[in-house]
Amino acid sequence: MNNIFSKIKLPGVKEKFSIGLDIGTQSIKSVKLKVNGNSFELAAFDIEESQLDPVDVLKKIKHAQSADIVNISFCGSATVIRYVNFLRMSKSELRQALKFEAQKHIPFSLEEVYLDAEILKDDLPDNKMLVLIAALKKEFIQQRLKSLEGAGLRLNIVQIDSLALINAFNFNYPKIEILENKSICLLNIGSTITNVNIIDSAAARLSRDIHSGGANFTKKIMDIFSIDFKAAEELKLKADPEKADKVKAAVESVLTNLALEIRTSFDYYESQNNSNVIKIFLSGGASKTPGLKEMLAGFLGIEVELWDPFKQIKINDKLDTVKLNQFSGQFNVALGLALG
Repeated sequence: MNNIFSKIKLPGVKEKFSIGLDIGTQSIKSVKLKVNGNSFELAAFDIEESQLDPVDVLKKIKHAQSADIVNISFCGSATVIRYVNFLRMSKSELRQALKFEAQKHIPFSLEEVYLDAEILKDDLPDNKMLVLIAALKKEFIQQRLKSLEGAGLRLNIVQIDSLALINAFNFNYPKIEILENKSICLLNIGSTITNVNIIDSAAARLSRDIHSGGANFTKKIMDIFSIDFKAAEELKLKADPEKADKVKAAVESVLTNLALEIRTSFDYYESQNNSNVIKIFLSGGASKTPGLKEMLAGFLGIEVELWDPFKQIKINDKLDTVKLNQFSGQFNVALGLALG
């Protein structure tokens, strides 16, 4: 899904480089791509600890990557995504009908949001088509704009995390073989929000944000061992043998509830469509938690696989590939944004 908020894109911008900034609650991820036609080279990347006011971190990224114009995204309470059946119409007709129809599905005043839509499927029965409606609250964009401007950066494209994630996946895995009436899920477990995205034939069919993530695992470990957040985070990622069982139990207890929420999303999707979710592609900062992939597969009874956001991207020889591999699963959204 490309540039659902492309109308915010600055006119006349033709960069040889494209930068995606994923500004999360725990870290800020940046990806700088060198663009050559339809091919892309990773020119720079970074991951920095997030702050309440991200201006200093953004200034550091701007300096290190010679950044000027950036693409950003939002998730959670700032966004709304709906999948709606419309009577079949042209794109221009959809634009005219959008504001009237969207008011039925968006829980905000239309004056409060940027609004866009895209036709996903135009051959439904009864002369219908499936449309993705996306809305993003203006106040969140204005807050982020202040931070960008304070760091000397300009805004190019605004998108939603889920759609950037799908963009990155479809670019890197364009030939995923899916059986008829089967779908896959892109599951991005961040610090405080988990993005659930079900796609069918490379098209988005359901997107949902669950307000739970890796920080919930860490807080549970904090409670069990009576330690601070930083120590618990380190223990979560690399527990010594004496504490490994307790750490696993802590992660498992939180993951049980998260898995139930994910299963609820799958059940809803499967009840509305003649299609079952058969595989999960996992990403996000929490995806590297030891044993999480296997526990999730066990809870849901579905194959779970980590995926590489740079699978089809050329890597510059001068980059730190050890660091890139260490944090690879956290750059998926930023890469999707850089791809535009």
